[in-house]
Amino acid sequence: MKKYIIQIFTIVFVTIGMIGCGNNKEANSGGHEGESQKVHEGHEEEGHEEEGGAMREVHLSDLKFNSLGMKVDTLPVRALSGVVEANGQLEVPPQHEATITAILGANVTSIKVIEGDKVKKGQILAYLAHPNMVKLQTDYLKAYNQLQFLEKEFERQKRLFEEEVGSGKDFQQVQADYQSMKGEVKGYEAQLKLLGIKVENIREGDIYENIPVVSPIDGYIEKVLIQIGQYVDPQKEMFMVVNNEHIHADLMVFEKDVYKVKEGQKVYFTVQSAPGKTLSAEIFAVGRQFEQNPKAVHVHAEIEKKEGYLITGMYINGKIHTGSNLVPALPEEAFVEEEGKSYIFIAEKHEEEGETEWAFQPVEIITGNEDEGWVEVKLLEPLPENAMIALNNAYYLISEMKKSQTSHSH
Repeated sequence: MKKYIIQIFTIVFVTIGMIGCGNNKEANSGGHEGESQKVHEGHEEEGHEEEGGAMREVHLSDLKFNSLGMKVDTLPVRALSGVVEANGQLEVPPQHEATITAILGANVTSIKVIEGDKVKKGQILAYLAHPNMVKLQTDYLKAYNQLQFLEKEFERQKRLFEEEVGSGKDFQQVQADYQSMKGEVKGYEAQLKLLGIKVENIREGDIYENIPVVSPIDGYIEKVLIQIGQYVDPQKEMFMVVNNEHIHADLMVFEKDVYKVKEGQKVYFTVQSAPGKTLSAEIFAVGRQFEQNPKAVHVHAEIEKKEGYLITGMYINGKIHTGSNLVPALPEEAFVEEEGKSYIFIAEKHEEEGETEWAFQPVEIITGNEDEGWVEVKLLEPLPENAMIALNNAYYLISEMKKSQTSHSH
């Protein structure tokens, strides 16, 4: 009995051991296969991330290349100027604009010009009339005639005094009256000259009812501020005249850029009334005092070719060229910005079995100064020797690259 029991236990033990070994082998085998599978999958996932995260090449057939008008060349070197951007207005120097006022209070009897008329210095703009003006002329005529009498009396008394015939008191009185009247006459003459009246004509008995208002400078009528019949007080503004032949660019340069700006530098600017038209000027004066709002200085530039449409007060956008350096540069069409980074494209030409294909690879760079449609290129890494660069259609290339990446991800 005991013998059978021992044999049963032995058989059970051996069976359990065999089962356990089999399970261990399966476990070990399954563990290695699972580990191997994970490593393989891990490599596949890493390769996908690199391929999806990096920017791929884009390929164009020779036909597509030509139809797009693609241009390629080695990275050119160009003289680019440092640029300071500034805004401002068109102005004229104060000596070439005038505000015409009334010297004496009077009524407007006629107006001879309208806004926009070209006028010459001394040209009559309007006429004024008032009894006070007539009185000024008659008072002058009386004073002038009285002066002539006193001048003769002074000469007579002087001879008598020198011959010791006349009294010194009479001579001194006449002398005082003569000098006083002489000053009064000169005062009248000064007022009449300000009114534009010739005193010689008044001395001959001509009295003017209508007094002319004349322009003190050559220029154009900018404003007419009066009406016929209106009474104008002394110093009342009547006309504004400006000489646009002396118009210039008045730009405001901010504090951070003032040290870059000096006389003789070129300025290129545009006006809103002539979109697409760029005008040039040269700086002739830099202000020495800051305006407080905004904190900037005035920079004055003489316009090289003055166009007829330029008017005082026009708003302008300007770029001051502060210096010129030879730097690697490309046209604006060669750049594209993607996720805050700037790229250009290296171009490679491949020929297989008589067919031509172009491959374009993006290269990250940093942009620098801009000048007349060209942008400085600052390389992060050296380019391959004699590398060809796409000079245009950068936005098209990046869009094609995005399409390729999207289709590949699916």
